[in-house]
Amino acid sequence: MKKHTLTDRQKKFLAAGAMAVLAVFSAAVFWFVGRPMIRFARQPELFRQWVAQHGVWGKLAYVGMMVLQVLVAVIPGEPLEMCGGYAFGALWGTLLCLAGATLGSLLVFALVRRWGTALVEVFFSREKLQSLSFLHSSPKRDVIFWLIFTVPGTPKDLLCYFAGLTDLPWGKWILICTIGRIPSVITSTVGGHALGGQHYLFAAVTFAATMAVSGAGLLIYRAVLRRHNKNRQPEEPPLSSDGGQA
Repeated sequence: MKKHTLTDRQKKFLAAGAMAVLAVFSAAVFWFVGRPMIRFARQPELFRQWVAQHGVWGKLAYVGMMVLQVLVAVIPGEPLEMCGGYAFGALWGTLLCLAGATLGSLLVFALVRRWGTALVEVFFSREKLQSLSFLHSSPKRDVIFWLIFTVPGTPKDLLCYFAGLTDLPWGKWILICTIGRIPSVITSTVGGHALGGQHYLFAAVTFAATMAVSGAGLLIYRAVLRRHNKNRQPEEPPLSSDGGQA
């Protein structure tokens, strides 16, 4: 029996259909799951009571929320991080938050390695990806990745997806999305824990310092992008559909 093979056009059509389905699915997950989840996280006392009632399942549910937050990039992470500190304390909140964020980051990395730019463009515009294209060849790429993951307020979700388009080794990626994330996560969970313990002055100081560092980090990030994109050669090739250079 003759085996039927798909033409290149049919493969592209199926890939486009799959990405369209994923886009619709992601939008539905955000609307029906992400939004209620964030509203719940913004009521930390209710969340703390809920996880206390569910024991280990409450912890696993929180880890799952963090995985989903990374996977569906439009869901904000800061409310969940602060809620983790409020509900579980600074130590457990940090560990659970890191576990979920790391699992989500590894999943995104693997999916992007499989599906390429088409998957990333479900969440981010090609212009945003093109603005980071210098990282494919920059000798400072790893340092920039570390900076973005270490500093609170920087676009980690974008970098999670973009990292899969580069030749970054799995080992380095695991270190960046775990150890590199620790300072950023701790500021949120410690602040949330302070709120949960009614240490309002300490919480206010923590969040104020975090905002100051976030602002500085975001300015540095934007300055790096402007400098590299200003110096980018006009003939530099754009990103191809598989994530490399065309």
